[in-house]
Amino acid sequence: MSEIKITVNGKEITGQSGDSILEIAAQNGIEIPNLCYNKNLKIYGACGLCVVEAEGVSKLLRACATVATDGMVIRTNTPRVKRARTVALELLMSDHAGDCKGPCSLNCPARTDVQGYLKQIALGNDKEAVKIIKEKIPLPASVGRVCPHPCEEHCRRKFVEEPLSVAYLKAFAADNDLASAEPYKPETAKATGKVVSIIGGGPAGLSAAYYLRLAGHFVTIYDAMPEMGGMFRYGIPEYRLPKSVLAKEIKAIEKLGVLMKNNVSIGKDISFEEIRKNSDAVLVAIGAWKGSSIRCPGEELEGVLSGIDFLREVNLGKRPDIGKNVAVVGGGNTAMDACRTAVRCGAENVYVIYRRTRAEAPAEDIEIEEAIEEGVNFKFLTNPAEIIGENGKVKEIKLQIMELGEPDASGRRKPVPVEGKFETLEVDTVISTIGQKCSAFGLDSVELTKWGTVAANENNMLTNLEGVFAAGDATNNGASIAVDAIAEANLAAKAIDAYLNGLPIEFPEPYYSEKKVTEKDFSGRERIQRAVMPVRTPEKRKKNFDSVILGFSEEQARNEAKRCLECGCHDFKECKLIRYANLQPIVPEKFKGSEHQSFTERKLVVIERDQGKCILCNLCVRACKEDAQKGILGLVGRGFNTVIKPEFDDPETISVCKNCRKCADICPTGALKILE
Repeated sequence: MSEIKITVNGKEITGQSGDSILEIAAQNGIEIPNLCYNKNLKIYGACGLCVVEAEGVSKLLRACATVATDGMVIRTNTPRVKRARTVALELLMSDHAGDCKGPCSLNCPARTDVQGYLKQIALGNDKEAVKIIKEKIPLPASVGRVCPHPCEEHCRRKFVEEPLSVAYLKAFAADNDLASAEPYKPETAKATGKVVSIIGGGPAGLSAAYYLRLAGHFVTIYDAMPEMGGMFRYGIPEYRLPKSVLAKEIKAIEKLGVLMKNNVSIGKDISFEEIRKNSDAVLVAIGAWKGSSIRCPGEELEGVLSGIDFLREVNLGKRPDIGKNVAVVGGGNTAMDACRTAVRCGAENVYVIYRRTRAEAPAEDIEIEEAIEEGVNFKFLTNPAEIIGENGKVKEIKLQIMELGEPDASGRRKPVPVEGKFETLEVDTVISTIGQKCSAFGLDSVELTKWGTVAANENNMLTNLEGVFAAGDATNNGASIAVDAIAEANLAAKAIDAYLNGLPIEFPEPYYSEKKVTEKDFSGRERIQRAVMPVRTPEKRKKNFDSVILGFSEEQARNEAKRCLECGCHDFKECKLIRYANLQPIVPEKFKGSEHQSFTERKLVVIERDQGKCILCNLCVRACKEDAQKGILGLVGRGFNTVIKPEFDDPETISVCKNCRKCADICPTGALKILE
């Protein structure tokens, strides 16, 4: 063999005569996408991903099957190549019935690897579980207690009996880690010398600070309140989120080297322009601290409070004089926090005024149920018509009786007044929890939306100002759940890091393969009861702000985590197919039609074979025949109906298969899984 030179994408490289374009490129650190090639096996050329253009050649060449010649000029990413590769990937993915990630992860706004950390909890590895969680959520003990867990709504365990208790398991692992001798502490990258200022120390600001500090940047958080935590500290009652737990998690972020400055108001103690001047990038994460108006006569009376103000005062250690009779207007989780806090502040009669029925209430059902247990009186299908006062103070609230009409834009049936029908309640205090607003005081140069929130590009959270980003309740559509704010903070931190390193800050939504399932697919699963969180009795808990939940026992938590069906692909992080599918936008749906039969079987004894994930690259068949020299696997059928199946002749063959596993090692899609 002699040395030859070829040019790939403008770079001259050397190789040996007789080698393929793909081999020479790989030897020189240039990856040409491929799925069916392996250096130890004969050339197959089936996947069509390794196509390239060669100067002077009219057709596209398969790099794995084309022997390179001296002086060849190759291009691997021309528009023509990309089009061909895109079509090949779309055809493959249109018949790929597998889950890249479980529906729990895909429906977590922060995209946590739920399956990953549940497995570690099941194995008793809480520190490893926390390490996985903190890749996306740096406050797991706090989030696990307060998150309304959209992940659980999509848990496929519901097709068997009940979804997993994902949120509480997150808190369980985090609590154990915090209580350990050496809680998990990630390593920070080498100092970059870049300075990032974050305005707001709530869940979004703290999360962004965590990830930016890990990236090696110097981070300072400015917050107007006496302590960090934002709504976690001042908007959520102690009985739901003990502040000692939150404090430990904030301290862990501070120990990474994040500088935290409290009692600093932008526009008063320091100007926004001064912060910008002294920073390489700025993140605005100021939250939504203003309550929305009830919009009825009498709301200016003494005794009418916003839920945000009320909860903040209580969390500051004060006890507002709310009297004996309290009306809370609203049906969300903030309304539940306010009404249950009012009970603990000594109110004897607490009413929740909500214009729809319980079925439409956005609050978690468990929150409504526990509020009822604590004596809260729910007045569904009522709406404030007037707050009546005496000597400038609240005395009564007049309620319009409502009924449900046609569905509105949200899909819920619209509440409409029942003409001439009212009810009046004697009250000392009215607490409004119908919404939150952002106050952008001091941020005069930042562009706002028509709703008064900070306008930010949803693809990278960049505002109208150079180097200024925004995240959390203050942005775009306004206040939402904490994990939404954390998800935005993750994106903002990623964009800021890229910005500071001079890299592109556009991050397209990744493509994932999702498997369609029904209850029938889980008919053979053993039914295992969901773990029930032990709680204090209503009579005991309503008298103080001690934590309502008592926590899972060790046995409960481990067994609950073992209920996970492990829907996501075991090979996701190493899967070549999904990595290539995300190199360019693909639309597999345009090739949807007949699909191969999808099933799993374990005839290979130590290997589970998922036919739905198989792309017929034939690597496993060739590895079994050429490398292992056994020929246990083979192609069965003709044309589109071709599948790969194992054939066993005798027990000795099965024994050989158990000790080989070469087919699973070489599979590029996770269709073959080694069983533990």
